[in-house]
Amino acid sequence: MARIVVLGAGFAGLWAAIGAARKRDEIGASDRDIEIRVIDRNPYHNIRVRNYEADLGEVALPLPRLLDPVGVSHGLGEVEAIDPARREISLVTSAGAETLHYDRLVLALGSEVMRPDIPGLAAHAFDVDTYAAALRLEDHLVSLGRSASSPGRSTVAVVGAGFTGIEVATEMPDRLARAGITGSHRIILVDPNPAVGATIGAHARPVIETALASLDVETRLGVRVASVEAAGVHLNSGEFVAAQTVIWCAGMRASPLAANFPGGRDRLGRLLVDPYMRVADVGGVFAAGDVASSVIDGLHPTVMSCQFARPMGRFAGHNVVADLVGLPMLPLRIDWYVTVLDLGGWGALYTEGWDREVRTTGAAAKATKATINRKRIYPPLTGSRDELFAAAAPTVQAPPPTYGGR
Repeated sequence: MARIVVLGAGFAGLWAAIGAARKRDEIGASDRDIEIRVIDRNPYHNIRVRNYEADLGEVALPLPRLLDPVGVSHGLGEVEAIDPARREISLVTSAGAETLHYDRLVLALGSEVMRPDIPGLAAHAFDVDTYAAALRLEDHLVSLGRSASSPGRSTVAVVGAGFTGIEVATEMPDRLARAGITGSHRIILVDPNPAVGATIGAHARPVIETALASLDVETRLGVRVASVEAAGVHLNSGEFVAAQTVIWCAGMRASPLAANFPGGRDRLGRLLVDPYMRVADVGGVFAAGDVASSVIDGLHPTVMSCQFARPMGRFAGHNVVADLVGLPMLPLRIDWYVTVLDLGGWGALYTEGWDREVRTTGAAAKATKATINRKRIYPPLTGSRDELFAAAAPTVQAPPPTYGGR
């Protein structure tokens, strides 16, 4: 029996596993012929892009619900190392250290927020990088809502004015109210760049600035965090912001386990993969999602988002089985790119193309964002094998729908 191991059950890993099961079924093989095994540190699939939201009720989907119907086994474990020469994975599980052999591997361990060695950051800052971290932040806000008024209680400092930081900051007024922190509050967005959304583009920036002003979100631009403490954050400008809630959203980096493989990596630590999701110069290894970079239109590499992770996973799953049994593989090509940025109570921003031309804003864009976050990126939850296989087909979805207005 051959074994395909998928490391990670995020957007890329989940769809790689189901896509591989679909291809296995298509060629008439069974789990006795080809075992497909998913390893993740958590027993759930996290709809990670919703971790900034106030309602976390449906963002952790149990893996048995998604993988059992398609005959994919799954286990809990922390990946310690990968030996591509021996085709072995070193794991730590509840039973202790284990070694898992593979015939083919799909690396889908994703990305993690970068945490520089800033005094007090690890001890006092929150983030929304994982479901567990999002729950910790939510518990903290609820606890503040139940406590007496004190300096910094209703002030939130969000560090990082990129995509995640903007969404966290603009959602925060509603989150504070939901947690019982009523009355006046301060939301402060901190970034070393001279403008918010430095990588989002000049077309989108005026819209973001309008939304921040409407929501009374302050900015501290061109400054860095010097240290963090329970009572607030010290900036290198000399300012101290009294804030009992500091949320770190300052950049992402690929899983450090990508360093187990030889070959090229980009500035974010991502492995370079070809259109079939194969890692260059490493036999039997595919990579997808945030841990991989693929040029998907002949010019642009993928960005870290579920928009690319999901199709990368579907194609990696199809191709890993095809490669195992000697069948032709399918190249991934995506000829469109959109961004939909949530701007809290103000609405949202929808852009098209790599230059991020503004298509819709406000309530119209918010409707598109809701469709994406609550419907489009979800796997079928019916337990139907056929529906899961249909959703895992190696195809690229059309762009999300837009609604009228600007």
